[in-house]
Amino acid sequence: MTTALIFPGMGPASFDEVGSFMVANPIARELVRIADETLGYSLVDAFRLAEGDYSHPAQIAFMINCLASARWAVDRFGIEPDICVGPSFGQKAALAFAGVLSVPDAVRLTARLAVCMDEYFAEEHTDIVTHSFVRVPADKLADLRAELDAVGEWNEISCYIDDGFFMLSLRESREEWLQQRLRAVGGMSLYTMRPPMHCPQFAGLRDRVADEVLPTLDFADPRLPVMADQDGTVLRTGAQVAQMLLDGIVRPLRWPDVVTSLRSLGVRTVCVAGPDSLFGRVACTTNSFDVIPANPRLAMMPARRSGAYFNNRSSHVGSAIRTNSPEVPAIPVTG
Repeated sequence: MTTALIFPGMGPASFDEVGSFMVANPIARELVRIADETLGYSLVDAFRLAEGDYSHPAQIAFMINCLASARWAVDRFGIEPDICVGPSFGQKAALAFAGVLSVPDAVRLTARLAVCMDEYFAEEHTDIVTHSFVRVPADKLADLRAELDAVGEWNEISCYIDDGFFMLSLRESREEWLQQRLRAVGGMSLYTMRPPMHCPQFAGLRDRVADEVLPTLDFADPRLPVMADQDGTVLRTGAQVAQMLLDGIVRPLRWPDVVTSLRSLGVRTVCVAGPDSLFGRVACTTNSFDVIPANPRLAMMPARRSGAYFNNRSSHVGSAIRTNSPEVPAIPVTG
């Protein structure tokens, strides 16, 4: 096993950035057509008119664009992945690529989860946010959490992204205090996200998804293994993958564990399929693998330029990624 396909967590990708890819790239255009038939409306039109980075149409469009980027990389460059992983929101595209869900069912899953989450967090945990930050060693974070615990303030680590890079869920009223304490220990705040994610306290959402969303879908055994983003476990059955989706609601994402697991399987190259400013750029990824980006911007380049970019990836792509600071604005991962 040498190559893995990574579908990134969802970050802002506006219509202006990816709209031309959705209407001009043949692979994306066909997937958009399928989405339109599934949804009963024009995804492109809805995405163009939607407000906010994480509207329902934006979420569906992101999933479609990640899947299209992966298929483009396979067709254009002959990438043959041995395993795939989709941290957080990226799970949805990973399931479609691996054949666990059909594309229409992946669209339905994305749409229904978006509605389910909105309804749940409109009623439950309305004061909880997830805050991301870097430059905070694990022992310093433990001290900050102990301070919160000492005054009875609930908090949970939602994401372990890299060394010193975490996402912490807590009450919104404590966010300003957290930012001040982070600065005091040399940390840098990045992004605050609502709704929050990946916490044991969200068992009610997990149960609702288990009862209302997953039974409407047919989970097949994957055509290639899928890796769980919670601990790096390799999943080979549809039932295991469905359980991963539920686990992702109540268990933290542990990206360093995924990287370690991929390395232990012999993976040395990863292709990051879709708009990404996080998982393909953090140090634990770039220090462990040859990272190949496959995204709408590259797919819209003339064939000769994109081919040169890929074929020279060991120097050009690697240096381009590695010179970007791993301390990029954290992706507000949804789902």
